[in-house]
Amino acid sequence: MNGRMISYTVGRILMIEAALLALPLLVAVIYGEVVDPYLSTMLMLVVVGFCMSPIKPKNTTLYARDGYAVVALTWLLMSAFGALPFVMSGDIPNFIDAYFETVSGFTTTGSSILRAVEPLSRSGLFWRSFTHWVGGMGVLVFVMAILPLTDARGMHALRAEMPGPTAGKLVSRMSDTAKILYGIYFVMTIILIALLMVGGMDWFDACVHAFGTAGTGGFSSRNASIGAYNSAYFDVVISIFMLLFGVNFNLYYFLLIGRIRETFGSEELRVYFGIVAAAVCIIAADIVHLYGSVATSVRHALFQVSTIITTTGYATADFDQWPTLSKAILVTLMFVGACAGSTGGGIKVVRIVTLFKASLCDMRRMVHPNAVISVRVEGKPLSDRAVRSVQVYLSVYVMVFTASLLLISLEGFDLVTTFTSVAACINNIGPGLAVVGPTGNFADFSVWGKLLLSFDMLVGRLEIFPMLLLFAPSIWSKPHIEWKNNV
Repeated sequence: MNGRMISYTVGRILMIEAALLALPLLVAVIYGEVVDPYLSTMLMLVVVGFCMSPIKPKNTTLYARDGYAVVALTWLLMSAFGALPFVMSGDIPNFIDAYFETVSGFTTTGSSILRAVEPLSRSGLFWRSFTHWVGGMGVLVFVMAILPLTDARGMHALRAEMPGPTAGKLVSRMSDTAKILYGIYFVMTIILIALLMVGGMDWFDACVHAFGTAGTGGFSSRNASIGAYNSAYFDVVISIFMLLFGVNFNLYYFLLIGRIRETFGSEELRVYFGIVAAAVCIIAADIVHLYGSVATSVRHALFQVSTIITTTGYATADFDQWPTLSKAILVTLMFVGACAGSTGGGIKVVRIVTLFKASLCDMRRMVHPNAVISVRVEGKPLSDRAVRSVQVYLSVYVMVFTASLLLISLEGFDLVTTFTSVAACINNIGPGLAVVGPTGNFADFSVWGKLLLSFDMLVGRLEIFPMLLLFAPSIWSKPHIEWKNNV
């Protein structure tokens, strides 16, 4: 393991977090709030970052296991330091609560321990939502977009952080790929901010809700979330953009360079919007008697389906009060999630498609044992290794989910609360049902329960393996060459 390079990279990233805190610091200045929490945290980040990376190592190579370690350590430390402004300002005095809230922010989960958000300082609300924007596309992707990391140093880290079964280059250099992704991400966010301001939001609320939408996180500056505005315009605009941010960002690049057929011919894209359309139609028909209007029921169904499948977590209605069929569909969508390469969480649509096709192929082999049958996704045959990696991911996902469910059950909540709290955190959704429903929160969980759910949020955002491998003794002891050959 290249420990010096790991320390150097993580240290530089902590310094970048110090720079990011300049934005909530500016908000604090604008609104006449205390700036000491941000200045103190920035100073600590700079000092710790410098101590971890005083001199650039001679060996700058990051192997596969190094990439996993960098990603896991980065997200753990950034969340820990990111919680300090909440504690120092008094917005969230308890560190564990602040840590839960910050992990929820960076992982774009949107689960909260706050019973009311409006009493928070404006700078605290801004930082809380800005963590969504930073974590949405990925911390390491952001770093690669602004620091001169070579492909050898960055590819394994990118693969460990990017959501989906694969991560690759759009262009020849990884740093250029990162810049393209964040460029698209930034422009879409600016467009959304402008549209929200056109609808009547002030610049602050527009930024807060645009950050939550872009990162598919869901933190709001209002206790009633988007429902506080009771605006069809905001509901439709945010619904559309949640769905857009749930699309694989590679497709936007293909669209920009004129590869129209490849963009709209994406199998994952078609399945993604097909699931959305089917869910909206069924739920709208199921809840129309509650609202007395087809248009209103479609509006609420579209918003809730969009916010759940993209794992954003905003709310315009208390869907915990909807009929069982509607709630069952929404809980199912929690696990499906958005597209690979998007800012959304969940298992990802492409994995669902792959598993479904792999199951059909296996059944056909039972009937025709001598037939040569391959799994084809996006029009291309998948290797046995690619299919197996998806199956392994799902197996480990189920084991982690089951272990978390059993441990959280010790908290003593009802089954619906227990099940959906784990589902909401590991899939980076935000709200669940019952106690943790759209009008509830996670405040009543114990300290160890909040820490476990924080771990689940990190596991879900980082696609499980970086967090689990961080605790594997073999990742710290095996020589480079063995890991390089086996990973």
